[in-house]
Amino acid sequence: MNASTRTDNTAEPDGVVLSARQIGKHFGPIVALTGVDLELRAGEVTAIMGENGAGKSTLLKILTGDYQPDSGELRLGGEVMNFTDPAQSRAVGLRVIAQEPEIVPHVSVAENIYVGAIGHQGLLFNRAKLERQAAADLATYGFDRIVSPQTIGSQLSAAQRQVVEIMRAVIDKPRVICFDEPTSSLGDEESALLFALINTLRSEGVAVGYVSHRMNEIFRLADRITVLRDGKLVGTKAKADTDHNDLVKMMVGRDLSQLFSRERQVAGDPVIELQDVSTDDVSNIDLTVRAGEVVGVAGLVGAGRSELMKAIVGDLPVTSGTVLVKGKPVRFHSPADSIAAGIGFAPEERKAEALIMQRTVRDNIVLAILPKLARGFFVSEKREKQVAKTYVDQLRIRTPSTEQLVKNLSGGNQQKVVLARWLAHSPALLVLDEPTRGVDVGAKAEIYSIIDELAQQGVGILVVSSELPEVLGLSDRTYVMAGGRITGTLDRSEATEESILALAMTDTRASAAL
Repeated sequence: MNASTRTDNTAEPDGVVLSARQIGKHFGPIVALTGVDLELRAGEVTAIMGENGAGKSTLLKILTGDYQPDSGELRLGGEVMNFTDPAQSRAVGLRVIAQEPEIVPHVSVAENIYVGAIGHQGLLFNRAKLERQAAADLATYGFDRIVSPQTIGSQLSAAQRQVVEIMRAVIDKPRVICFDEPTSSLGDEESALLFALINTLRSEGVAVGYVSHRMNEIFRLADRITVLRDGKLVGTKAKADTDHNDLVKMMVGRDLSQLFSRERQVAGDPVIELQDVSTDDVSNIDLTVRAGEVVGVAGLVGAGRSELMKAIVGDLPVTSGTVLVKGKPVRFHSPADSIAAGIGFAPEERKAEALIMQRTVRDNIVLAILPKLARGFFVSEKREKQVAKTYVDQLRIRTPSTEQLVKNLSGGNQQKVVLARWLAHSPALLVLDEPTRGVDVGAKAEIYSIIDELAQQGVGILVVSSELPEVLGLSDRTYVMAGGRITGTLDRSEATEESILALAMTDTRASAAL
């Protein structure tokens, strides 16, 4: 369970531990991979990049034995592998850290970490020994600051769940370990510990694969970068031989130098105004969004941005102050009230809060306009399909049909389904909380284009984003929050990363006391 040395990492020439050659995979008529090659080398980090739907997850599932390739071969240490289930790949030292870990809810972190290994060294009958071992292993990588061995699985945060999944893999001393978007649910501290762990694994001769959309992580960690597009291999380059723009071109097949290009226009009348608004989470908020204007909201984690957005759309109660929609005072008691007032909301957690994952693309798109599609007491299925098809085409949502379950779409396409719902509703104000979280660079460009088109049509847009380049590139004005308060407002000409960060780190307790 906790061997002192790693499994023998026999490698092919050039240090290749794992090689995938001419991998092909299809699901019925849908071709997921065609002729893909991948090499993971001992003591190196190979980044695997591509837009959502490029085939990255399918490739990883073939490596783990979740899927079997229709063509091509896998070699580990030069030996051909034919995995029929994940247990076989784990047995030979290949592990993949899933983006959404599976945690046993009613047992401790220690038991979750060693699931499948309990029984060795008498740990089955000695809980105290199991927890001591877990504490030691967590401390080895600094994760003891993040999670306790005694914590029950159901009580874990998203970041803690990810730490448990990482620990499960590293205690097995794997030959090959792949990370699938590992920082998507991690904060800065956890991410820093993960990067240190990856550097340790590299120094120990482990072959590391790393899937991420985040360019700064790729250039921080990777030795080589493999790019997929539309299920095909575009190429593999050494980090020293490429740059951000080059990778973007490889991923999307076009130059995204004008990623944030917008047609600025004179803003119209106020769509929404907050005057001295307070809730249980935010205080004394003054904020205005005008027709045709994109307004950004920036701040550090815990600043109150998401809580403010939920108050605007009636999901959290306003305790004092005034909210005006098109000049008229309103009081929203639920999101249904804000929808009726012409406000759309795309929350940060789209899977949990915006989408019905077990329903179709059509069902999700028409959700907010069902009364408009009704004839008498019945909703017209024909009209539902027409509306859904219109927005699938308009937003270029990649789906076999409008009857596809939304859970089967990539993250970027799921987000476009959320946007399609509100476009169908013709909102006066669209509130977007982290609209490109977990979305690849190509889908980001398409979402930015949608935002620009809506602004040109006179829709007011309110955007929360943790990515400062995104805030700076999209916003006509930016509100900065800290400690549940607005600490400053910056026009486009004033806003820089430095000016936003200075306001985001303002001590609101001191200013409130003045």
